[in-house]
Amino acid sequence: MEYRAFGNRYMVRMDPGEEILTMVKALCEAENIRLGEFRALAAVNQLDLAVYDVAEKQYYSTKRDGAFEVTSLFGTISEKDGAVYLHAHLSATAADGSAVGGHLNAAVVSGTCEMVLEVMDGHVGRRKDEATGLNVLEFD
Repeated sequence: MEYRAFGNRYMVRMDPGEEILTMVKALCEAENIRLGEFRALAAVNQLDLAVYDVAEKQYYSTKRDGAFEVTSLFGTISEKDGAVYLHAHLSATAADGSAVGGHLNAAVVSGTCEMVLEVMDGHVGRRKDEATGLNVLEFD
């Protein structure tokens, strides 16, 4: 991964074999980023996506291998228990034109990932919501 800062934004390039969320977390830790958002396009060959069932308070994940074009990846950066907390969703297409998407657990870059990460001033934490079982935003 390589990146450059331009004001409150970072332009990021990830390379083959790098896992996207792992790299975002590493950047946030290296640059002390605790609040922001990121968006990206990429070519990936491994995906771990999930859908959350609110009634069951459980994520159901699906792993896929193959050639995928990430058509949309959006995420937020906040904190939980003093650590960087990422929440991201991804949509991607396969060679046959079929689409997959959902909550992003992991995605491994096969070609490249081009990301813009925007830093925000302030602090937003996370707390577990007992009604849904989700780690929701908590505003100070």
